Amino acid sequence: MRWGVPALGAGTVAAVTALVSGCVPTPGEPEAVEAADAAAVFAGQTIDWSACYDDEQIDELVEWGSEPDWVEALECGTVTVPLDYDRPDGRTLDLAVVRAPAQGSTEERVGSLVVNPGGPGVTGLDMLDFPSFSDQIRASFDLVSFDPRGVGESGGFACGNWTAMAEARQGFEGTDPADLTGADLRPLEEAARAYADDCVDTVGEDFLAHIGTVNVVRDLDVLRDALGDERLTYVGYSYGTYIGALYAQTYPDNTRALVLDGAVETDRPNVEVAYDQAVGFQDTWELFAEDCAATDDACPFTGADDADAAMADIMAALDREAPVVEGVTIDGATLVSMIGMELYYEESWDYLADLLAAVDTGDAEATDHYLGYLYENTYGLYADEESVELKPGEEELDAEAALTAINCADRDDPTDIFAYRDAVDRASEVSPLFGADLVWEQLPCAYWPDTEEAPTGFTAPDAPPVVVVGTVGDPATPYTWAEELAGQLETATLVTYEGAGHTLYGNDKSACVDEPVDAYLLTGEAPEADLSCPAVA
Repeated sequence: MRWGVPALGAGTVAAVTALVSGCVPTPGEPEAVEAADAAAVFAGQTIDWSACYDDEQIDELVEWGSEPDWVEALECGTVTVPLDYDRPDGRTLDLAVVRAPAQGSTEERVGSLVVNPGGPGVTGLDMLDFPSFSDQIRASFDLVSFDPRGVGESGGFACGNWTAMAEARQGFEGTDPADLTGADLRPLEEAARAYADDCVDTVGEDFLAHIGTVNVVRDLDVLRDALGDERLTYVGYSYGTYIGALYAQTYPDNTRALVLDGAVETDRPNVEVAYDQAVGFQDTWELFAEDCAATDDACPFTGADDADAAMADIMAALDREAPVVEGVTIDGATLVSMIGMELYYEESWDYLADLLAAVDTGDAEATDHYLGYLYENTYGLYADEESVELKPGEEELDAEAALTAINCADRDDPTDIFAYRDAVDRASEVSPLFGADLVWEQLPCAYWPDTEEAPTGFTAPDAPPVVVVGTVGDPATPYTWAEELAGQLETATLVTYEGAGHTLYGNDKSACVDEPVDAYLLTGEAPEADLSCPAVA
């Protein structure tokens, strides 16, 4: 499942970026050494910073709403890490890093603030393209982000056929999951196994074994050292909270301040985590349905009670006559996938209500208009596989491949397809729209090669104060996970936002959240215990 910023969908999302692989195989099989010793081998690096963008790229970003001085100041570089920390003389990866230098005086500067957008599989390189955080944070910190190993320009890759799995699931649409037999499930099982096998063939078992969060955390400490910071100051969103929490456990003495916004679950298999997400999406969907019914006279439902049935009718209508918008066919499943992503942003709910009203009333012109905008907002510019033009030497990257590889690496998942079928049955009961896909998307993990899994049950008792931010109406990372993580980490303080949306800090929406968290990053002093902030209209 995707825990990233900006998007998680009930369906499939692919991202295409430029490939800059830092994998360099070195002959020989050195004796295994302690990971800490390996990290020491890669300590003391100096990042060779250079401008990230040329004039044409700067102009394009400014057209999209960025600021010229901000974009011109962005610097890019790389940090080298071992693929396997037990074998530091083996393959290496060059991690792509971006920095927005502190805007304040030398006296104001605190250090670097490393930011992770989530995912897994989401690039961090473009998250600094637009100014974010408060003026005081931008004055005091060099803002830094990076592509984790196996993502984007840090050895990103494409593998597997996600469409084949989606098509296999279509074969038993309308069937009660509990009634699915082995014969019914065989095409999906074969597609998921083929997905895993293709990833092994594409990048190798050794790469997949070391792509998980336990090694991302080790990389983060190498990056901290290369930035010249004695201790890490970090903001992690969604999946990025996993990285930050595990860093606090692994390197407490190297930790200064950690903000973990949109906490993820850290202990259970992906198939169980997907069930929790189904509950979270359903809760937020029902909040949207109530808001739609209360604020839009044309809303196709009267509240949460009839929203699922109304959506089933809307999906069926699209399936009978799917509109084609800018060359893209929008059927019912595609609409639900896009709706799942829009639930991340409370600000988009009025627009989403207008879209559903247009589809429900059969207003073809308005439907095409709204669907076109929604598709662009969800998936980027109108770009299907045929319209994406890659430069010579580039390869297509797939955020879904990294997402799957990292999730499968991190957790101990069941290997029996009937365990997934039973989980789908439970998830579909709590969320008819989103539940089944969220669980079935984890099936490749049943056939994944052995990996170095992240530890479970960690509490980071020796870390300095940690701040966890949770949003009550978060669809992708349910608020219960924020409560769990804040209770799990012995030094954590929970800050609660009573509104909806996926992650919050730093987007200038709630001063009640931003101001105490800013103060924490600047001073290390945590906000008051159990701080709760009201929703902002």
